[in-house]
Amino acid sequence: MRSAVTKGSLWLPLVVSIAIAVGGCAGTLDETTQQEMAQLRKDVDALNLAVHRGRGESDTTLTQMERRSREQSAENARQMAAMHTRLESLSAELNRLSARVDELSQRLDSQSRPPGGSGGPSSRPTPAPTPPPSGGSRSSTEPGAEESYKAAYADFTKGNYTLAVAEFREFVRQHPDSPRVDSAQYWSGESYFSMGRAAAAAGQSERSREALERSVQEFRKVFVNYPGGRQVPTALYKEALALVELKQTKVAQARLQYLVDNFPQSEEAPLARERLKSLGE
Repeated sequence: MRSAVTKGSLWLPLVVSIAIAVGGCAGTLDETTQQEMAQLRKDVDALNLAVHRGRGESDTTLTQMERRSREQSAENARQMAAMHTRLESLSAELNRLSARVDELSQRLDSQSRPPGGSGGPSSRPTPAPTPPPSGGSRSSTEPGAEESYKAAYADFTKGNYTLAVAEFREFVRQHPDSPRVDSAQYWSGESYFSMGRAAAAAGQSERSREALERSVQEFRKVFVNYPGGRQVPTALYKEALALVELKQTKVAQARLQYLVDNFPQSEEAPLARERLKSLGE
């Protein structure tokens, strides 16, 4: 019995020591875990803060980009509107200047051309001017005449040649006594001439030939119907150019020679001489 007590007495300190050691280890483990948890919390908080900051910076950047995009779109729209307005202004100014040049050319031609200087070519008698309609002469300031002429000329400058021809013909029909009637007839020929060249550039030889032949007819009407008109020299020269493109060289030379002989002071005379020289080579 004493032996058992003695043995128990020996184990008791050992058990107590182990318990104390285990308790100490547990305390140490709890403290380490708490420190790690605290560090993890700090790391998570830092990451959350970084994420929030990143989101804020991204939102700010996107907002700035959207604002810049809207500003750029608005600026582009303003520039396009300004450019469109400028083009319209230039187009209107071009039409105004063209009409002014046409008017000045008429005045200079009437001042420089001697009376009776526009005779017919040697191949046919001089035709008489077209008589006024049976209802009497119309006023040169007939309402709507100027507007109709400008509308037709505007279509010509835009390349709407078919429409321009119809409008110029209608002008000639409705305003036979207008001071612009010979110009309207001339621009009909010029419209066909432009159509012919455009068709030739597109490789449409048949359409080009037809349009050039029509231009010759329309140019010739300027001289036939309005022999005293200021557009006669120009019409003669352009008719010759159309004839050259139609390979009718001899007829073209005859028209150019007639121009040089009968309108030596015209602006087209030097051009006609140069063209005659090149055709003769």
